[in-house]
Amino acid sequence: MKEEEKINRDINHEAIKEKFKQVWGYDDFRSPQGEIIHTLLAGRDALVILPTGGGKSVCFQLPALLQTGLTLVVSPLVALMENQVNQLKHLGLSGALLHSELSRSEKQRTLQAIEQQKLSLLYLSPETLLSIPVWKIISQPKVKITGIILDEVHCLTQWGTTFRPAYRRLGAVRRSLLKSKPTGTKIAIAAFTATADPQAQQEIIKALELKQPETFLVSPYRSNLSLNIKTVWTPKGRKQKMLQFIQAKQKRSGLVYVRSRQDSQALATWFQSLSYSVAAYHAGLITTERRKIEQDWISGKIQFVICTSAFGMGIDKPDVAFVVHHHAPELLAEYIQEVGRGGRNGQPAEALTLISEPTSLLNPEDKQRSQFFNRKLEQQYRASQQLIKHLPSKGEVAKIKEQFPQGEIALGILHSLGLIIWQDPFHYCKRSSNLAIESLAANQKHHQSQMQQYLKTKQCLWRYLLQAFGFEREAQGFRCGNCGNCRR
Repeated sequence: MKEEEKINRDINHEAIKEKFKQVWGYDDFRSPQGEIIHTLLAGRDALVILPTGGGKSVCFQLPALLQTGLTLVVSPLVALMENQVNQLKHLGLSGALLHSELSRSEKQRTLQAIEQQKLSLLYLSPETLLSIPVWKIISQPKVKITGIILDEVHCLTQWGTTFRPAYRRLGAVRRSLLKSKPTGTKIAIAAFTATADPQAQQEIIKALELKQPETFLVSPYRSNLSLNIKTVWTPKGRKQKMLQFIQAKQKRSGLVYVRSRQDSQALATWFQSLSYSVAAYHAGLITTERRKIEQDWISGKIQFVICTSAFGMGIDKPDVAFVVHHHAPELLAEYIQEVGRGGRNGQPAEALTLISEPTSLLNPEDKQRSQFFNRKLEQQYRASQQLIKHLPSKGEVAKIKEQFPQGEIALGILHSLGLIIWQDPFHYCKRSSNLAIESLAANQKHHQSQMQQYLKTKQCLWRYLLQAFGFEREAQGFRCGNCGNCRR
């Protein structure tokens, strides 16, 4: 054990660069890739805010290859995992994934490979990581784990309270694993995302129990990406404005984001009637349909996909020339993730967001959609508030889920308020009986208000985004000269 640790510590910069060139074919790293890689090889925690297309996967894949042991990569979406594992296989590297859509025999083979320590990288969702069969194997003393990577970690603050409550339990993973490992074992945690404002950064550090993390903040600004916001007066005018915008792109690749399955299907049918090669993409499709649409879009068989927010996260398609938000997202973090799909090859790309006129009299759908979102969120908070009164002061997550349909969400809300602690990823303990659900609702409304202000601002759009995500110094006097507001 000590000898292996010494070997890992002695990997010098030239050896790292040599491996990088051998596998990926590049002579040197982009800033701050090299610094992040050294941080992880030294066993230190890291919080990395790196724009979409910034080469984050290399930052944790290369350290995993240079060390002995397994690196766990926690990722929110199957499509994202499959995309990265396929890239690893293409490079001839050792990697596997575990998710609910795999056959029993495939899962068994991967679990055996973990137990026999044949893997360098394992991709899995938070829910799969916290499943009993996986946990039993990774917590064995003989299974060496060198790192835990949390990819797209904005999901913890964006979804983690009400949609993906398993994210709230990830902070207890390292602490629990170390209890079963040999004395002196180190497991580094690195959290990666393209978007996290200062408040979200602090929440991520606290929730994941990061220890004095090295923080790497790279500005989201992309000089080749032109941001535009257009007001439309009627639902028909919204469709026509989008059509004009796409017609001008001359069959180049793109994405159209909507907020519901129904909208994605209706718009896809409309575009198909105009002889466009498009597809509707949403969570209601079966897995094989989703994978086919992803591959058809990447290969160019489909010009653009009309999709809900999950599509495109982590999928590497460099030549996306346009991104349309037929409906504006509720949160800036979602927006900057989604427009970031455009222009990853460095070529000019345009992002267009369509919004209703201020009174909403002729086109009330944006206002209605936002109200629906708020009502749904408030109902979840209120239901959790009632449920929390019935939760025992100590307990097991699995039993709470069986007893109460919304039990896991209630535990996530309690954790985000600091009212419970995780004894391990499966057991909780209440800290206080006071409840401040209102603070969560107020926080959500603040983020929604931030998005509404962005859609109405007259200043440079990139300057607004830089300020919102904590890049105050870069924002001072900034003017991109390329967004719709600057051009006006």
